[in-house]
Amino acid sequence: MLSRRVARGKEIAPRLPERRGIDAAPRPPGRLIWLHAASVGETISVLPLLQALATAPGTVLMTTGTVTSAALLARRLPELGLEGRVLHRFVPLDVPAWVARFLDHWRPDAAGFVESEIWPNLIIACRRRGIPLMLVNARLSARSFAQWQRLPCLARTLFGAFDRAQAQSEADAARLRRLGARHVSAPGNLKFAAPPLPADTTELARLRARVGDRPVWLAASTYQGEDTLVRRVHETLLPAHPGLLTILVPRHPERGAEIATLLAGLPVSRRALGEDPPEQAGIWIGDTLGELGLQYRLAPIVFVGRSLVPEGGQNPLEAARLGGAVAIGPHAFNFVEPVAVLRAAGALTEVADADALAAWVDALLRDPGRRAAMGRAGTEAASRHAGLPDEVTAMLLGLLHAR
Repeated sequence: MLSRRVARGKEIAPRLPERRGIDAAPRPPGRLIWLHAASVGETISVLPLLQALATAPGTVLMTTGTVTSAALLARRLPELGLEGRVLHRFVPLDVPAWVARFLDHWRPDAAGFVESEIWPNLIIACRRRGIPLMLVNARLSARSFAQWQRLPCLARTLFGAFDRAQAQSEADAARLRRLGARHVSAPGNLKFAAPPLPADTTELARLRARVGDRPVWLAASTYQGEDTLVRRVHETLLPAHPGLLTILVPRHPERGAEIATLLAGLPVSRRALGEDPPEQAGIWIGDTLGELGLQYRLAPIVFVGRSLVPEGGQNPLEAARLGGAVAIGPHAFNFVEPVAVLRAAGALTEVADADALAAWVDALLRDPGRRAAMGRAGTEAASRHAGLPDEVTAMLLGLLHAR
């Protein structure tokens, strides 16, 4: 299975031993706090925690499960001055012997699992070793809650293994308590406290000059099945908005060539090939890693994908934090609280399908004042809970007294 994932670009071959709990690097001396996040979104949300934890004595070990999250940390840790103070490793797969090797090597003094990372063997092994555990920014959808309710004994064992849980919302907290979690609080969602996505200022200035004052909108984090819908929106808008630039950033950048084929017949360029946006009306595929902050700054009108198909959506706060007017589809069930907050602030619109999305983009292209007002409201709403990282860091450090 791991070999197949390497072939698909889902694993890094020289780092496969990490997935088996094998690591040649020695454990640093002193205290070690371990933080685990699944992928990019969860990793971005805990960057402020890494900064705060790195100021305390000892070492921070950050594990993730995806190549994209590893690439993100390889870039962001040096930018944040955390290189050498925060170590990144891939999390071992949930195989008892591999988990045991990982824990025997790193011997964490405390551990935080981010959002919904519930791995039975990993959790049980930590508990048996007396490692204090915390659920960080915990999220549990109604659908996941119903599934866990079918396994009440397992749920009580796993959720009860955590010494405390910091939930994203009161609804998440209530579900966690019913499944057996202890010491649950809901001080807020760390995604509201994340820093704005970064961008290369020189490249941003160059691309802004190239785009100029032409009409532009962005479809971000699109999923399979949405790309043809973006094409339809582009073709619908083009007669009324000559020179229209549509920026399409797929959730998985490796799909860039596939998407270009789907868009055949239109002027299309790909960022991964070093190509700039088309000079005339067309679609620019942003099929690179770590440049969403650049693309959000180029487009004041943003559709956040994985939401016109039943995949749960992506985080709309990243676009709102950078002043974008935001739309999502009807399937953003993984981001209920951020959607509700932005909607209440007048910063987000829900669209039912491609036709509704086209109508919304058209309306905002025609009304710069409304577009700017949505952007200002989104920036304000997405910046609440600025002090939450320090509060959650204190909770994590408090686990050390539980040993």
